[in-house]
Amino acid sequence: MSNSPYAVEMYDIVIRFPGVLANDHVNFTLKRGEIHALLGENGAGKSTLMNVLSGLYKPNSGVIKVNGQVVTFHSPRDAIAKGIGMVHQHFMLVPTQTVTENILLGLREPRFFMNLPRYERKVQELQAQFGLRVDPKAKIWQISVGEQQRVEILKTLYRGANVLIFDEPTAVLAPQEINDLIATMRALVAQGKSIIFISHKLHEVEAVADRITVLRKGRVTAEGLPMAGRTRRELAQLMVGRDVVFTLEKEARTPGEVVLQVRDLKATNNKGAPALRGLSLEVRAGEIVGIAGVAGNGQSELAECITGLRACDGGAVSVAGIDLTNQPPLAAILAGVAHIPEDRTRVGSSPNLTITDNVIMKTYRGEPIGNGATIDETKAEEYARSLKQSYDILAPSVQTLARKLSGGNLQKVILAREITTNPKVIIAVQPTRGLDVGAVEAIQQHLLQQRMAGTAILLISEELEELMALSDRIAVIYDGQIMGIVDAGQADINEIGLMMTGTRQTALHAS
Repeated sequence: MSNSPYAVEMYDIVIRFPGVLANDHVNFTLKRGEIHALLGENGAGKSTLMNVLSGLYKPNSGVIKVNGQVVTFHSPRDAIAKGIGMVHQHFMLVPTQTVTENILLGLREPRFFMNLPRYERKVQELQAQFGLRVDPKAKIWQISVGEQQRVEILKTLYRGANVLIFDEPTAVLAPQEINDLIATMRALVAQGKSIIFISHKLHEVEAVADRITVLRKGRVTAEGLPMAGRTRRELAQLMVGRDVVFTLEKEARTPGEVVLQVRDLKATNNKGAPALRGLSLEVRAGEIVGIAGVAGNGQSELAECITGLRACDGGAVSVAGIDLTNQPPLAAILAGVAHIPEDRTRVGSSPNLTITDNVIMKTYRGEPIGNGATIDETKAEEYARSLKQSYDILAPSVQTLARKLSGGNLQKVILAREITTNPKVIIAVQPTRGLDVGAVEAIQQHLLQQRMAGTAILLISEELEELMALSDRIAVIYDGQIMGIVDAGQADINEIGLMMTGTRQTALHAS
């Protein structure tokens, strides 16, 4: 093995895409046995740099060294051969196959008469070594999101990875699963692995990182700084180039009449199992009601029933006295329901359409943009340009395709489209998931502005810190039922945590 103290060195890396300099002479080094956090806003060039290291992109110029030796990667297989593995934010797993079968995918193992029990034992040995618990015989669709992530980590370890790249690994995890992942990362480093950790969540970076490198607009603003002694405010300034507000100022407001009313709602999930079991909830004008809960307890189904994307099996949904039970999405739109969905790519936008097309989706039927039969393209573009400026959407033009936007800018497009319709109710599901600190601040401020304007907001989030900062009341959901509702100003995290596990029920009518 080389005497170099570095597992990875990247010098003067340049990556150009049409009209974009994604990485501008970037330097990055990873020491052996460290966790190095790579920070930056959405679109700063972090994933691009890691795609270079993992063999997906070939740089226009620059040098890569692994264990002190210059390397050239032509494909991910080349990177894997040098001990580099990437754990992607969106898992690359086949739901109908077992854990072991997914780990073996792409490997040159025997294709006929495979001794599967033998490989299951090898997977179990790897699990025991690194403390990654998951049933090797279980099918992917049968296990939790956190367990699926462990499968992705096991895949890289099975291939002999000594350098692991975690790309936004906590974006889809519940709080307890995040704690498990942090413990896993520490265990990996303790056994000689080196980790590159891409994250927007600065408290997680504080918890695990040894050093940090920050990118802004494709360039390095801080290279290999020790994490010790750094504050969140300092990190945020390096990322966005300005001060970021971490403590939200929520003005006092007396809520108005009930706008959104859900009564005894029942619904099934995509597997036909009960998801909502007689859930009741009210949201008043000018208040934010947060929904806290571990993922998979009915949050998605609740949002879909309200917005007309899922049929109800019982109960009722109404907005400002209008019955929306089992009505199509258009009925919800006409009743004044805005929807910021959990999946901003597949549900919240049309990736292959322009920014203009995406922002007029709710307004093209009427003046000044359309008349029901035709669309005035000039007016549509003027409208889109005004929203692009008002919501600080960073893109070359309003003709840019949605799929070419960063996550934060795509979320701003969705927010602009939904809020500009002056809704009575906003259903916001994980509105800041996977976004950088600057985009999070912008989204949260827009929601607070809507609250002050008298809009009723149902905020579904797995970020307890966000729920407590934004909400007036917090309702805890477990197994499709509301376990209790507490005043956010007096909420106790331990009490909420107990309700999230179904072990305690509190007053259902806190105000």
